[in-house]
Amino acid sequence: MPLETRRPDPAVPATRVHVIDDDEAARNSLAFLFDAAGLDVVAHENADDFLAQPSDPGAGCLVTDVRMPGMSGLDLLAELRRRGDRLPVVLITGHGDVPMAVEAMKLGASDFVEKPFDDEAMLRIVRGALARGADVAAASIEQAEIAARLAALSPRERQVLDGLVAGHANKRIAFDLDISPRTVEIYRANVMAKMQAASLSDLVRMALIVERAG
Repeated sequence: MPLETRRPDPAVPATRVHVIDDDEAARNSLAFLFDAAGLDVVAHENADDFLAQPSDPGAGCLVTDVRMPGMSGLDLLAELRRRGDRLPVVLITGHGDVPMAVEAMKLGASDFVEKPFDDEAMLRIVRGALARGADVAAASIEQAEIAARLAALSPRERQVLDGLVAGHANKRIAFDLDISPRTVEIYRANVMAKMQAASLSDLVRMALIVERAG
């Protein structure tokens, strides 16, 4: 059953977070974390329960586990996008890998978080997702900033970035570009620094923001 929530003031940005996890302990832990931080929380046992609820005009963000019985977190994200729902979605997994992260970003995930995660880091991610979903002007500024960073990449750095966005591992990128894996690591580090990316998922997200804008 959904947790009881406070009614958010429509005059302020939405702060309601929907949490989906079939693990009751994990679900309650996340709900407690967000509630203690002053966010409105609604918890769901699975994706079907969430989709069965009436549309929530106060919703600001969705946090869901990837691997669940029935509809997975990725499947739910794809279904929301098919419906035209742009609700920011943060995916959580204990079995993350590069291809899964890339797929999540391409589907429009706000972020992709691997377990175990730090509570403060999770709060920063969720607040960032809320801000991105609530502030279209900020998103436009972000697009321009990311485009400027992309323009500062060298041709080889851009090739490495394209390989990462495609979900390729360093060895595959090295083979495709006929360079050593160590050289790919150096270019990858340069790309992360120039793009000011905090993680691979952040880098992929930024690249795809500009790609969609174009």
